[in-house]
Amino acid sequence: MRSERPETLAIVGEAPVFLEMLEHASRAAPLAKPVLVIGERGTGKELVASRLHYLSERWEQPLIKVNCAALTESLLESELFGHEAGAFTGASRTHIGQFEQSSGGTLVLDELGTIPLRMQEKILRVIEYGEFRRVGGSETLVTDVRIVGVTNEDLPQLARRGEFRADLLDRLAFDVIHVPPLRARPEDILTLAYHFAVNLTSELKRPFFPGFSTPVQDELITANWPGNVRELKNTIERSVYRAGDPELPIAEVISNPFESPFGPPAAAASNEESGEQTAAQAEPTAVAFPVDFKATVADFERDLLDAALRRSRHNQRIASGLLGLTYDQLRGLVRKYRA
Repeated sequence: MRSERPETLAIVGEAPVFLEMLEHASRAAPLAKPVLVIGERGTGKELVASRLHYLSERWEQPLIKVNCAALTESLLESELFGHEAGAFTGASRTHIGQFEQSSGGTLVLDELGTIPLRMQEKILRVIEYGEFRRVGGSETLVTDVRIVGVTNEDLPQLARRGEFRADLLDRLAFDVIHVPPLRARPEDILTLAYHFAVNLTSELKRPFFPGFSTPVQDELITANWPGNVRELKNTIERSVYRAGDPELPIAEVISNPFESPFGPPAAAASNEESGEQTAAQAEPTAVAFPVDFKATVADFERDLLDAALRRSRHNQRIASGLLGLTYDQLRGLVRKYRA
């Protein structure tokens, strides 16, 4: 549970797909309807949830976030709805729950898909009627709260399996905002990297950030980033603080802090060598001979080029980095196959 001040929030990015998502959130913000924010881990879903609050008329009222996965069912029920003194062993005094505390503002339910079914029924009643009771209480209380659900789960699939109430999903999904993964916005990778690097440079009290070397920039652009923006942030900050000379551009990306400088254990190394030998002895990819060698190679190059351009949303400088080519080399291939 926590509340954030608007000046602490930083949403960085200029990719069209990212800007479209922000515009979607801005249009939904003034409404009091429930909204779902869905995206992969590390994409910045909580920042979008905060944006919904601070662009609404509720912006001066409480913004409270509850991580539903971090609490047991009984603790979560007490946290959300509160409890009366004597409601259970150890309940020595009345506890005001988050539905009550956030009245007039916004309540963000993070990890929404983990909420138990019994609790989902009580949340549904709050959404439909604005009413609830504290645990162990008989008085019906009224709240005016906007609910924003945040998750990386496939909620419709959970509903089909009976693990999430379909009627609650219908109520929550007045609108659904999908936060794009980093791989869908490669134009923003370097922008984000510089943003995180400059912030950490300031935190380290260094006078300036010297930038990234060209190979490092290419490596950042072509990396997969399964952990999305959070993984990129951790990687950049780690690489900046470990850099040997703070006045020289960053020359090494330290993406895996668990990688041992002493190499893998002997057994693992032996297994890797065995695997390499097996792979080397394996048959090559099946080819229906005879083939037209030049035409086959040309088709393969064309497919790689098209895939890189799609991945980079047709930004040719980013596509050249994805293929390990210079910009001029990529332009030459584009002219060759698109003439």
